[in-house]
Amino acid sequence: MEVRPNTTSDNSSITQDHHQRFTPAALAKQPAASLNTVDTTSVSQRLQKELMSLMMSAGDLGVSAFPEGQSIFTWIGTIEGGKGTMYEGLSYKLSLRFPLDYPFKPPQVKFETMCFHPNVDQFGNICLDILQDKWSSAYDCRTILLSIQSLLGEPNPESPLNSYAATLWNNREDYKKMVHRQYFAGEASES
Repeated sequence: MEVRPNTTSDNSSITQDHHQRFTPAALAKQPAASLNTVDTTSVSQRLQKELMSLMMSAGDLGVSAFPEGQSIFTWIGTIEGGKGTMYEGLSYKLSLRFPLDYPFKPPQVKFETMCFHPNVDQFGNICLDILQDKWSSAYDCRTILLSIQSLLGEPNPESPLNSYAATLWNNREDYKKMVHRQYFAGEASES
């Protein structure tokens, strides 16, 4: 013998209640815990892997980076000016601040050493597409540093943060003098 639940002839209240719980408006009110939680452990693990990779291979490329202090989310990077560029023989320090949702968002990267360049402003901010709208989670710290190192020798004067540097770019001799003047003035002020 089969036992069936007692049903009324009017199931409309049950059906109506069922549909109300799963409407888009009702779903929007429910907390999206999986979307808002941040797994800092996986971000930390990724950054540790990137650090190991940099330590193993980057020294010969003229780029390096290490965590600053105890936080894996704040690094200090170094870029050597590329051979044959106006920056050859110069070493630049950068700060890298990784967001908690890295690698889905790019880190904030700034020059800490004074850098005269069309795509670097007086505060060290960098205009580089991969740090903004062209960011990909496939990029890593090494890619960022190498891209900035490449940018030193191949600026984009069409999108300047420093318009004076952009106009001076075509006059190689005067440009190189300004690069060295700002670099060494910055080093003197740091001492």
